[in-house]
Amino acid sequence: MNNGIQLRSRGLVSEIVERLTQDIEAGVLKPGDKLPTEAAIMGNFAVSRTVVREALSRLQASQLVVTRHGIGTFVSEPQVKSNFTINSEDFSTLKDVISVLELRISLETEAAGLAAKRRTDANLLTMKQALESFKASISLESDNVASDFDFHIEVAHATDNRHFADLMGYLGTMIIPRGRITSSFNTAAERVNYLQRVHAEHESIYQAIVNRDSETARAAMRTHLTNSRDRLNANAAELAPAETS
Repeated sequence: MNNGIQLRSRGLVSEIVERLTQDIEAGVLKPGDKLPTEAAIMGNFAVSRTVVREALSRLQASQLVVTRHGIGTFVSEPQVKSNFTINSEDFSTLKDVISVLELRISLETEAAGLAAKRRTDANLLTMKQALESFKASISLESDNVASDFDFHIEVAHATDNRHFADLMGYLGTMIIPRGRITSSFNTAAERVNYLQRVHAEHESIYQAIVNRDSETARAAMRTHLTNSRDRLNANAAELAPAETS
């Protein structure tokens, strides 16, 4: 995806976020109300599913909406003020991104282990669909942040512990490092090789969950996220100064 398309997509995401936020604050959408479906929002704004998912993730991060797996996205009840927040400003530097990645290593390693014990066939199907979407995006050179996030949040859902999924939903697609940091690939082949490695790591996590092998699932998730952290550190010198400060 070129920089022009990236900027346009970010502008469309902001437009959807602003419109829905206005509707919520004005009471057009009240606490408990169900938001329009992804397909409806895509039609109303003439945007892709990826743009809609990013917009919904930002609303989740702002605690304005909550997504209930398999049901839909709803306007949140008024939240009690909390000292804990992670928002887009917390991803402004490489150090910030790595800090959240370290949190994910702890959180998602255990989630993978629980998912291996508790997953359902429906969980596995959703994970597989996310993996296939991610794999297809590699050769198509299309955005794969949404499918990457879809895989990780389905692992959280498979724990059968809503707190894992709630926290992942709160963080949204901001947690996917390449969605926040622009890595430089000298060639198309470098990009493909990188994404193929990520896909292989996802497949390892998935197969361990399929096999109900909790220890292998934990190890595979820890390896995947640790590799992500190490890749960021290795590529730090190639990032723009504003992104590595």
